Amino acid sequence: MILLGVNIDHVATLRNARGGADPDPLLAAQLALLGGASSITVHLREDRRHIRDRDVELMKEKLGAPLNLEMSIDYEIAEFALRIAPDQATLVPERREEVTTEAGIDVIRNLKRIAPISEKLREKGIRAVLFVDPDPAQLHACLKTSSRAVELHTGAYARAVNEPERRKELDRLVKAALFCAENGLALHAGHGLSYHNLFGILSLPGLREVNIGHAIVARALFTGLERAVREMRELLDLAATHEFIERRRSFTEEGARKER
Repeated sequence: MILLGVNIDHVATLRNARGGADPDPLLAAQLALLGGASSITVHLREDRRHIRDRDVELMKEKLGAPLNLEMSIDYEIAEFALRIAPDQATLVPERREEVTTEAGIDVIRNLKRIAPISEKLREKGIRAVLFVDPDPAQLHACLKTSSRAVELHTGAYARAVNEPERRKELDRLVKAALFCAENGLALHAGHGLSYHNLFGILSLPGLREVNIGHAIVARALFTGLERAVREMRELLDLAATHEFIERRRSFTEEGARKER
């Protein structure tokens, strides 16, 4: 079963717009779990534009389910993560002026920062995941850290405006997935995924987890959060059907041929 991590950052964005307590991110997380989420994802940004320190503390204390903390390699954020000890920490790039995360983290350029942080996370019993573009050089650099999991940035695939472009980006992701499988890296995927573009991603060989936030929270405005998560969970469950097993095998074989 492919795991579903639900990102609830934008519930906190709505709360912060009025400066009050509603809607409550913790309640949203609990509803997401009722809908079938495997874990809850939150991004503690340096500017605290949505999720705040107290939100993370409450979720760690009260959620009773796996917590995935998306975080930059800022030293203050890293110290916070080590203190809170979420089940998983996903290292992501961060720029104050961006609306949302625009690319994977540059492991090559930031290796001297990333390697010790991922090692400290591992020593603390926190699963360290590197959020990276499906780029061979970046994936090779991941092997120089103690992280044994990557989350492929699917933004370019999600933004594709036609089928040839979408297929091109999916091919890049398939090659990256094969690299992960060959090198013992657990495979996650996320960014820009929705109810409409998810199916291609489900065909990635070895895919273990997807993280989805905006699409689910947007649908929840009309259906309610629990139902929105359940509908996404139902789409993921199709990955266990014969049709998708065969499709995943075909991608694996095609990718192997291209590598040769």
